[in-house]
Amino acid sequence: MTAFKVVIPARYQSTRLPGKPLLEIGGKPMIQHVYDRACQSAADAVVIATDDARIEAAVKGFGGEVCMTSVELQSGTDRLAEVVTTLGWSDDQIVVNLQGDEPEMPAALINQVADDMASHADAVMTTLGFPLSRFEDVIDPNVVKLVRDKAGYAQYFSRAPIPWHRNEFANGLQSPASLELFYRHIGLYAYRAGFLREFVSWEPAPTEMTESLEQLRVLWHGRKIHVSIADQSPGIGVDTQADLDRVNELFSI
Repeated sequence: MTAFKVVIPARYQSTRLPGKPLLEIGGKPMIQHVYDRACQSAADAVVIATDDARIEAAVKGFGGEVCMTSVELQSGTDRLAEVVTTLGWSDDQIVVNLQGDEPEMPAALINQVADDMASHADAVMTTLGFPLSRFEDVIDPNVVKLVRDKAGYAQYFSRAPIPWHRNEFANGLQSPASLELFYRHIGLYAYRAGFLREFVSWEPAPTEMTESLEQLRVLWHGRKIHVSIADQSPGIGVDTQADLDRVNELFSI
């Protein structure tokens, strides 16, 4: 079994759902559900990274480990890089980035992305994709799509429908005969700690700023991201009030 650690970046400010990590699902704060999912994986440590005292207090309240980070950091990846430095993790330590708004993420997928990192020495990052079955998701800019090469390495990530079906989309975005080549990107990542330190030293890439997708910085610099197809559905991530309502319904069944 791959040795790895999980870091869960969690910030209080959210444009669509302020205080999102502390919103309740089934009587517990969302961040506790995410932490519990991580603890069900094979990780030998689970750390919540935040810059907010309210989240820190909640995590300590349910017995979780928390690492306070700078309020100046711009992204979750920046927060991970600060954690690995603060805690003194070695360069070859595998670290999984589990988003703080994924209360349904299966532990098996956390293990999968870590194992993928361990088995792809030429990749600096690993992540997951999942087949899309609804055309509504193909054209939804909030659903990030990806294209892989023959060996499973990422060619590109986009909010646009990729690959573009030239003939079938010629007269407008109408559902193609098959959605076989469309994959949703699952925002679950694994890296080695040394690469995290390198990544945050780079300036944001033009493609990254255009798409608002941080992983494009890696491709811009010519480095490899391996993408495995998830063994199971990742469940519902919480970005909106509607997502939160759906997850609460599931927890009430």
